[in-house]
Amino acid sequence: MDKHPYLRVRDLSVTFDSKRGQFKAVDGVSFDLSQGEILALVGESGSGKSMTSLSIMKLLPEAARLSGQISIDGVDIATKDRRSMEDVRGAKLGMIFQEPMTSLNPVLSIARQMTEGLRRHKALNRQDAMNVARTSLLDVGIADPDRVLSQYPHQLSGGMRQRVMIAAAIALQPAILIADEPTTALDVTVQAQVLDLLVDLKSRLGAGILLITHDIGVVAETADRVAVMRSGRIVETGRVEEVLNVPQHEYTKALLGSHLTVETGLKIRDAENGRVAL
Repeated sequence: MDKHPYLRVRDLSVTFDSKRGQFKAVDGVSFDLSQGEILALVGESGSGKSMTSLSIMKLLPEAARLSGQISIDGVDIATKDRRSMEDVRGAKLGMIFQEPMTSLNPVLSIARQMTEGLRRHKALNRQDAMNVARTSLLDVGIADPDRVLSQYPHQLSGGMRQRVMIAAAIALQPAILIADEPTTALDVTVQAQVLDLLVDLKSRLGAGILLITHDIGVVAETADRVAVMRSGRIVETGRVEEVLNVPQHEYTKALLGSHLTVETGLKIRDAENGRVAL
């Protein structure tokens, strides 16, 4: 498998004007993501994780000003317009959004929303697209895909909407998948199933996954590398076992310390034999 960086971010900044002057939500962020690996972007709320992901997707608010380089398969997309980005999103770059109710179209059926991208990017006919959609829904634990395909977002629970959104993203098998808190509103069993599915996408299809999360346990069990964000900047990055076992930055130490509780513990990957230990 080719391990050259498929996604390359260099000196990415996102700036907003405010009454107090300019505010940098993202400040000089740089990282690489290759196909066949999971990079976890972690940090507390407001650290800039989601804004970084929206920058890569070119879905920032109009008031935001973006600078820096974002390359997908060697092509800089930072200056691409909306029409050009429509060819990139879905086929090469997919995203699982944090809040499904604001991401799914309330007036379109689940079938319509799941098959549109497949018909455009994969050139499938309606029946073949429906078959792929059914398989993707089964993959995320939806036992009755035909019923769900016939429904609208408001007819589904929050957890079901989240699974539908994940299924829609993975159905297109993008080279890079951004997962912004993908297990929000899911119970523990389905959360484990979704995380296993992301690992399977990495291994079986060679997808590169940018996993945005605040859950250190998820990072330890799922990711290959981790980048720690604070106040819009990446303060530490490295292999998961290195950063979680021997953190260098004081903020990383504090972040890990806040998750080391008697109730939950912290699963750390054994770098030598791949076992997970408490």
